[in-house]
Amino acid sequence: MTRTLGHALHKVAQTNNWDFELWSAYDSPGTLMPEYLPAKNFKGFGTNKLAFALKAIRSSLKFNVIILSHINLASVGMIIKLLNPGCKVWLIAHGIEVWRPLSSTKKQFLKRCDKIICVSNYTQQQMIKWHKVDKSVCQVLNNAIDPFMKLPECFTKPQHLIDRYQLNNNYPIIFTLTRMASTEKYKGYEQVINAVSRLKSTFPRIKYVLSGQYDQLEQARISKLLVDYDLTEQVILTGFIKETELADHFLMADLFVLPSKKEGFGIVFIEALALGLPVICGNADGSIDAIRNGELGKGVNADDADELFNCIVACLATPLTALKRKELQDRCIMHFNETDYINKLQLLLTE
Repeated sequence: MTRTLGHALHKVAQTNNWDFELWSAYDSPGTLMPEYLPAKNFKGFGTNKLAFALKAIRSSLKFNVIILSHINLASVGMIIKLLNPGCKVWLIAHGIEVWRPLSSTKKQFLKRCDKIICVSNYTQQQMIKWHKVDKSVCQVLNNAIDPFMKLPECFTKPQHLIDRYQLNNNYPIIFTLTRMASTEKYKGYEQVINAVSRLKSTFPRIKYVLSGQYDQLEQARISKLLVDYDLTEQVILTGFIKETELADHFLMADLFVLPSKKEGFGIVFIEALALGLPVICGNADGSIDAIRNGELGKGVNADDADELFNCIVACLATPLTALKRKELQDRCIMHFNETDYINKLQLLLTE
């Protein structure tokens, strides 16, 4: 999200002849991807958070607008407002990091923010509910598709992945891409595993490709689930996927399913849609913005196993043609393209 935002802000700055810099407290200068931003516009502090904070505070006197990408930077934002009250300080509000009680410093910072940019309507609602933020300050800017994501013109399943995972082009393939951590129990892939165990009778050749980083505890838990549900042949646990192979994994599948309960927005949903892949997500968080309240995908009660099962059955029962994938891709790009994102940023900056 941040690199897409940085690329968009750089374009806005070029159009208006403004100066723009993107600073990272965690990345080193060598990690910059030059297609997003020229090196002269980027400062990476390589995990030296103290140097980052001191440099940001000292340099704040020359900036008109400072955008903080996370509430954990609240202390820096507070000091900036004290030193340079005329500087506009914005915060990006994503999801669970602000859907909860906050420390006194963070609450005071929210009162001093000039704008709080929420990535979804749900996050805006939670900000108002939890922190009594004025709605005029708390504005929604949905995430956009990465401008450098490879979008296909044809939707042939990549043979190298079919071979790698020992699949067949006729297999119905469900795909999930998410972080899998033993400390997080809200992503919903366990419910998909349960659904696949029931789907075997209707779709005996079904395959579920579950991808993303996982820790050892979660890997052991998932492996036990697969044995308990007798799904060792149906579920493929791939681990981390390289970004260069991400688009091909979406192309390989017939359906993307992630019934999460705590998505701030869910960039993975618009990535799937941009690759022409139908989406099933949860209906009680920011995911609804990504599917535009049902226009682009299906939202289900993540705690209702029957609703999830029936929704998957209905989606798989309808063949996914290249024409349908193209139509879905076009509708997604129409709503989540970088041009509109840039225009909205321009409007927010010049209001």
